[in-house]
Amino acid sequence: MAALREWLRRYLQSLEHDNASPYTVKNYGTDIGQFLDYCQSVGVQTAEGLSRELVRNYLEELDELGYVRASIARRIFELRAFGDYLVQREVWEQNLFRRIYAPRVPRRLPRYLTVEQMEQLLSAPDTSRPKGLRDQAILEVLYASGIRVSELVGLDLPDVNLEAGELRVIGKGDKQRIALLGRPAVRALRAYLRNGRPAQAQRGATPTRAVFLNRFGGRLSARSVDTIVRKAGIQAGLAQTVTPHLLRHTFATHMLDGGADLRSIQQLLGHASLDTTNVYTRVSTRLLSETYDKTHPRGVRKEDEK
Repeated sequence: MAALREWLRRYLQSLEHDNASPYTVKNYGTDIGQFLDYCQSVGVQTAEGLSRELVRNYLEELDELGYVRASIARRIFELRAFGDYLVQREVWEQNLFRRIYAPRVPRRLPRYLTVEQMEQLLSAPDTSRPKGLRDQAILEVLYASGIRVSELVGLDLPDVNLEAGELRVIGKGDKQRIALLGRPAVRALRAYLRNGRPAQAQRGATPTRAVFLNRFGGRLSARSVDTIVRKAGIQAGLAQTVTPHLLRHTFATHMLDGGADLRSIQQLLGHASLDTTNVYTRVSTRLLSETYDKTHPRGVRKEDEK
């Protein structure tokens, strides 16, 4: 039987094949690898040697080392996914890790930007240069469509239909869907494709169909997009750190506040389950509550403490 390290290597390869983000692959490799280090320290190197007691001892050690509940819970979820892979490969008959209960973690509401903050962010790039045209197009597309950063960097020229305001994206599990763009995003993307991308493409050693290019004329990486978005947030003078995932949250929150139904948002985001999308209703309800308190003549629902 192959060693646990070899199974982990194969599992990470399968994640890459399923179009998981580089961050997901890296985090799974680090966290599951930490567990395998523990296994090796107690003389266990194959799946046959794993037991519930061993896993519990490992989790107790993490607790003693001061790991927070959210971090421990994340590791359990990652191990469960790894265990599912071992079952699929018939290494196990049942997933041992699914018999380990994760500590309950309060669900945090997703952060988002206000409409005014988004306007600041979108106006941050210097569009007099090809790089600025590209950066503005990236920001506009992320906000308009709500797509993941991995989906953005995976876009090829044939995936773009500017006339229809549509993008064909490949999400998790190689599932295809159509993402939509509003007029501002279409204008920004058209300006980049006409006046920005050609200059960048000339620097490449070989032609590429990638929509978003780096300074060498190759496909832009997810890490580079993350850097671009963060820098734009700083240039816009925003206090909180801006990331591509924050723009995805902002897209969903603004859609819901504008009256979109959850099913539509679920489809646009590419969520497999409506439960994942449901978290945005809590954000919208909070906004509704704050608006009510501020605007209704008798809207303050809590007595001031004397």
